[in-house]
Amino acid sequence: MNRPFLVAALAAALSAGYAASAFSQVKPDQLVKQRQAKMTLQGKYFGPLALMAAGKIPYNAEVASRNAAFLEPLSKMAWDGFDPSTSGEKSNALPAVFQEQAKFKQAQERLEGDVTKLASAAKSGNEASVKAAAADVGKACGACHDNFRAKP
Repeated sequence: MNRPFLVAALAAALSAGYAASAFSQVKPDQLVKQRQAKMTLQGKYFGPLALMAAGKIPYNAEVASRNAAFLEPLSKMAWDGFDPSTSGEKSNALPAVFQEQAKFKQAQERLEGDVTKLASAAKSGNEASVKAAAADVGKACGACHDNFRAKP
């Protein structure tokens, strides 16, 4: 076997193992900060969509499409920050997040699915579809907050 190739393969395997090990050693307070940052970004990009859906600001197809496109990956990002090691950290997450994991997972999947529908509607440019899909996302957010987030 080609020795440089073997050395490169070994180095890649070791660095992958190191990266996985480093991720697993993230401090709980960092996980909380990261998930909160992701949720803040979700709010930033969903806010205008919610206002459009409620008729509080004029519908803008370009903003709707861009924001929905940003929301789609963001809706999948925060969940790995809800590690059980964070249960004692200062945050608004209720203990139910960790005690009712199946229900919490179901809420995550509902949000992700509704955001995917919103992104699809926004690509179509159909205002009524975007507003209806945005309303569904708002309901998914609210349901999760009602069950899993302490009132600040």
